[in-house]
Amino acid sequence: MATLKDLRGDTPSWCPGCGHFSIMAGIQKAVVQLGYEPHEFAIISGIGCSGKVSEYVRTNGFHTIHGRSVPVAQGVKMGNPDLKVIASGGDGDGYGIGLGHFVHASRRNIDMSYIVMDNNIYGLTKGQTSPRSEHGFVTKTTKEGNKEYPVDPVSTSLANGATFVAQAFAGDIKQMVDIIERAIEHKGFSHVNIYSPCVTFNKVNTYDFYKERLTKIEKPFEDRDEALAKVRELSGLVTGVLYEEKRPDFQGKLGIEFDTQSCTNGEMDEDLFHKMEKQFQ
Repeated sequence: MATLKDLRGDTPSWCPGCGHFSIMAGIQKAVVQLGYEPHEFAIISGIGCSGKVSEYVRTNGFHTIHGRSVPVAQGVKMGNPDLKVIASGGDGDGYGIGLGHFVHASRRNIDMSYIVMDNNIYGLTKGQTSPRSEHGFVTKTTKEGNKEYPVDPVSTSLANGATFVAQAFAGDIKQMVDIIERAIEHKGFSHVNIYSPCVTFNKVNTYDFYKERLTKIEKPFEDRDEALAKVRELSGLVTGVLYEEKRPDFQGKLGIEFDTQSCTNGEMDEDLFHKMEKQFQ
């Protein structure tokens, strides 16, 4: 059985105190506690501070371009359905250039997890306003305050059909690990937004800020609209599994049972190929 040591990759270069350390450790702990081996996982990451997680967690991995972790992860899952696939990114790439991919993955319900390290700022490029920065937020690029309003990621995945929607806080490791485990085991698209304080460039959304304001949701809402209403009522400052629904995943809807043994030396069995071809016509 894998241990935490087996999952430790390159030494992280994040700033001391960054919430990403907790999230990385949470992913590693979830994999170990669920009893999986490193080779049974693939972690696909984007660009930004969060993008290094595919190097820091020793599983199959791919470090793709800005905003593209979700489509690449979907391709990995379609190509090798035996893998547990995690797409990971930050609010900058995931809710900026990657927002369209996020919406379509939510409605498509492919069997994978999307874990977003949300620090409300562009950290790697030294502190610019991100799609998650609050209205009025002051940075070096918005010296008179952010003129835009933030993307609401949890409401977005709820409204667009994601079958597992949750939010966590990097300062509450126990709850976060439990949520990650449940997301991994969910059959369908799992979206987990995790508040991850940037201790260097964001002096507003700090650990204390979240500890004073977050409300825990003890059990998922049975109705999607009820979950949406609660998220909006509390201005998104909630943690817990907000909604979970059992629904056929994307591959199940296609009626295709993939058999990795039918692919030899990169060549797909002809009958399987024609079956897939019909589904996409």
